[in-house]
Amino acid sequence: MAALRIACIGECMVELGRIDFTAGSAQVGFAGDTFNTAIYLARLGCDVSYVTNLGTDAFSDRMVGLMQTEGIGTGLVGRHDSRLPGIYAIETDARGERSFRYWREASAARTLFSGIGATLDDLDGFDVIYLSGITLAILPPAQRQALTDATLRLRRAGRMVAFDTNHRPRLWPDADAARVAFAAMWAATSLALPSFDDEARLYPGQTPDQVLDRIAGAGPAEVVLKNGAAGPLILADGNRWQTAFAAAASVVDTSGAGDSFNAGYLAARLRGATPQDAAAAGHVLAATVIGHHGAVIPKSAMPG
Repeated sequence: MAALRIACIGECMVELGRIDFTAGSAQVGFAGDTFNTAIYLARLGCDVSYVTNLGTDAFSDRMVGLMQTEGIGTGLVGRHDSRLPGIYAIETDARGERSFRYWREASAARTLFSGIGATLDDLDGFDVIYLSGITLAILPPAQRQALTDATLRLRRAGRMVAFDTNHRPRLWPDADAARVAFAAMWAATSLALPSFDDEARLYPGQTPDQVLDRIAGAGPAEVVLKNGAAGPLILADGNRWQTAFAAAASVVDTSGAGDSFNAGYLAARLRGATPQDAAAAGHVLAATVIGHHGAVIPKSAMPG
């Protein structure tokens, strides 16, 4: 594990959670889909670095400090002189389902691979590249295409490229733009980690098996289709498995469920676990995370 270096690429934002409009209060944290995964990968013993751009403000300083405290490499965190991190607010309903409000249109992360901070050549120093549909969506089209091309090159060179669509419709001009970008990225992907909910929005009417076949046909050798309480459907080494796990004991906030599952699954696979055992590890972590508020739970709450 120590010999495998992982680069997680994306955006870390200021997170406002547990909002109480009556009291005028909120809990302030830092999160973002690939950032959440990076934290959980680091806690699971992986050598992980985060690739993003931040500002030079106090919030950005705190983010970098958090990464370092969590054991995440920060050598590829660029600092933009005139931009700030994005902000998002989480609202949860009685079932723990969340909705988001974003202020990220001019965030520093949108300048990634544009001359400030990391270059695409920096990714050559890693064994595993992890990114999401949000990573692609926040980049200008030229940088998005360049990143997709770079990951394809790395995959062909024998590196692992892991990708989760994590589709956020508001970040794309339309569904067609997202479909085109994701289709190109699947061709560059070794390990696909999509969610059925996302795929169903983009390809209405397709069954989980059809989604699995479509993505696998685009290039990934391993596909793990997350599907909520139904359990992930896995295609790997020419075999297909429908997993089934016990329901979470408590659902407080589903933020970070997919991000933590991805971390648990990827960390286990890098240690040599079978796909079924890796899915079980991902499920245990995700079930723990959704029993707490926020996408990143305290270290003390991590499953043993």
